[in-house]
Amino acid sequence: MPRGDGTGPTGKGPMTGGGRGRMGGPNAAGPSGDCVCPSCGYKAPHTVGQPCNQKKCPKCGALMTRE
Repeated sequence: MPRGDGTGPTGKGPMTGGGRGRMGGPNAAGPSGDCVCPSCGYKAPHTVGQPCNQKKCPKCGALMTRE
């Protein structure tokens, strides 16, 4: 803000909250959704607090990704 009174430009600065997620994925993926295996296509519900890329597919053992 140029004058410090809140009348500055609204841009894409580091603290505006816009843009893609931290790892380049969807914006704030949230608690819903599924984890999917890129190798065999197996789907499992996403568990809050456990990233999909740290889960192994129970069918083929590959690391899963977020749908």
